[in-house]
Amino acid sequence: MEVTDIGNKEEGKVWHRKPTPGKRWVLMDGRSCHNYRMDQGKVVRFLHVTFDTTGDCFLAGDHHGNIYLFDISRNSRFRLVQKTGQACTALAFNLRRTTEFLVALADYSIRCFDKDTKQLVSWMRGHEGAVSSISVHSSGRYAITTSSDTAQLWDLDTFQRKRKLNIRQSVGIQKVFFLPLSNTILSCFSDDSIFAWECDTLFCKYQLPLPDSGPRISYKAFAVTLDGKSLASGGRSNLLHLWCLESRQLVRVIQMPSQVRTIRQLEFLPDSFDGGASQTLGVLSQDGMMRFINIHTCKLLFHIGSHGEAITAVAVNPSGRHI
Repeated sequence: MEVTDIGNKEEGKVWHRKPTPGKRWVLMDGRSCHNYRMDQGKVVRFLHVTFDTTGDCFLAGDHHGNIYLFDISRNSRFRLVQKTGQACTALAFNLRRTTEFLVALADYSIRCFDKDTKQLVSWMRGHEGAVSSISVHSSGRYAITTSSDTAQLWDLDTFQRKRKLNIRQSVGIQKVFFLPLSNTILSCFSDDSIFAWECDTLFCKYQLPLPDSGPRISYKAFAVTLDGKSLASGGRSNLLHLWCLESRQLVRVIQMPSQVRTIRQLEFLPDSFDGGASQTLGVLSQDGMMRFINIHTCKLLFHIGSHGEAITAVAVNPSGRHI
């Protein structure tokens, strides 16, 4: 495993030698922690990462508000593209204008920057709490930002808010996001209810039925296959729910190993030959390990991370080659 410590450098090489196929590369400091860099002897944590649409570049934001761009193609270089001065709470890099990216910050604002000019493009406000996720429509024109009390739909051509989804104070929002290649928005709430909405009108298309039996999972993590047909959800349990969004039914309950107590993040691994119906699901749990399973056979395929090298957040590039 090759380690790259970017320290307080503003640019440099990602790899100092050509990487060996199949070997891991980890961005961190010299003490072997996945999500750290060193700055004047102090540990600076990377909080969020996001790939662009090509999968050759990704952004990483730390808790000081520094945003780094990593090019892992032939150039294999990194550079500092923004200093925001405050922790980022969410990132998005798959906008229609490919040089632009969105960053949600600790002051509850969302800002759009240009990675090449490093200029501020726009500044969006409206949330009264920290933005936990940003979902961008497949066209790259629209974005949904989610905080615990509201979700807001933005037009990225004008940077104006189009819609606002408010909820009862007693029921918080877990996540609101676009389904791939469609105009359907999925909203997931803290009472485990899941609704599908039409993007343009916010007309409710359907609600997934709550499971009749079994323990309540308290959903915290969600992932959808690229064809938009399957939804995986998990939370404060080692049980995973797999939904068919075409039939709107719960089709499988998968039990993870006993070491898994809480599921923090779910990611499907894309495959070039499956037509978007991903079979491999990555499950990040509270122990800092991400286990990859086949959702049909329920077999554990491989894992990344360990107790000594705990993972806190994961991004998968569009081809599934890089994590």
